[in-house]
Amino acid sequence: MATTIIISFCVLLLIAYVFDISAKKTKIPSVILLLVLGWLVKQIVLTTEIQIPNFDFVLPILGTVGLILIVLEGSLELELNKSKFKLIRKSISSSLFPMLLMMFALGYAFSYFSGSSLKDSFTNAIPLCVISSAIAIPSASNLSLSNKEFVVYESSLSDIFGVILFNFFALNDIIDSHSFLNFGLQLLLIIVVTFISTIGLSFLLSKIDHHIKFIPIILIIILIYVVSKTYHLPSLLFIMLFGIFIGNLDELKRFKFIHYFKPDELNKEVHKFKELLAESAFLIRALFFILFGFLIETHEIINTDTLLWAIVIVIMIFGFRALQLKLVKLPLKPLLFIAPRGLITILLFLSIKPEDSLPFVNKSLILQVILISALVMMIGLMATKKEKDLVE
Repeated sequence: MATTIIISFCVLLLIAYVFDISAKKTKIPSVILLLVLGWLVKQIVLTTEIQIPNFDFVLPILGTVGLILIVLEGSLELELNKSKFKLIRKSISSSLFPMLLMMFALGYAFSYFSGSSLKDSFTNAIPLCVISSAIAIPSASNLSLSNKEFVVYESSLSDIFGVILFNFFALNDIIDSHSFLNFGLQLLLIIVVTFISTIGLSFLLSKIDHHIKFIPIILIIILIYVVSKTYHLPSLLFIMLFGIFIGNLDELKRFKFIHYFKPDELNKEVHKFKELLAESAFLIRALFFILFGFLIETHEIINTDTLLWAIVIVIMIFGFRALQLKLVKLPLKPLLFIAPRGLITILLFLSIKPEDSLPFVNKSLILQVILISALVMMIGLMATKKEKDLVE
């Protein structure tokens, strides 16, 4: 049994690697292929009546670790200098404002049709409003440098803002001035934790001379994230700021304290760290979407009760995105199409308390929105294939 499982995982991950390579040429998002692969494995298991363990509990674990690695990998690629400030401002507005508009629009619609409170409606709406960096960042690999940077900033910030908003509505029984005060204190606390942790981790990265040094760093990062999340702090903010800090040591050399980290030597270690992160993120992301595809029931994909909602939601996603891109004067092609829902949507959906969930915001709706938004992205990127090098 153990041998069969090992062989199966090796074969599935090698297929996922082929999907990842081919995605750059075919423009087919690997997430769609991975979901289909997982679903096909499920059909084979059902046909052959093979007994396998229950993997439901593994999905949130893989998703959490994958989100950490993907956001960290993306933030390490970001350059922090004066020439990027305009891009950062546009990324912040493009990740936040469409999310807020969609949250209010969907929240009021959910409340109207279900009769639920606005608080519960907003909680259920937010997972559908967040761009998935796990899908967006790999899909932007063939874009021009400026567009790729925008997608990395925007999707990473979207994940962060989405988690912060979700926690605000999901964890506060009553939304009042006390809730906002508590929210402000949480932001302040995570900034302090980020500063202390970043200094400490950077010091460790520069000082550890043991042949195993990156795995302990990753484990500490995951530990800080999970502990911060346990206390309802916006822990993704820590991940992104840490990545930006160690990825921009050259820009920070003018500060005297940076020299304590031996930035020239640390830069070499950061380069190795990025390579390990990229491979680890691929592994976890592939396992997550294959497993999610495996857990999909066929009737959930073709559920006509939620299909109309899914189509309306996807229209809203790209409608609000087009409006925002126009406002910040960014090209619609190909950026309009890179607004997929994915890993973060699933994680937030799984975090909704049963007593707060709405009957029509179910696994079918989440799956349909993810697939349709990924298909729109695929078609859009294929249509703009010849234009990608012209967009600056």
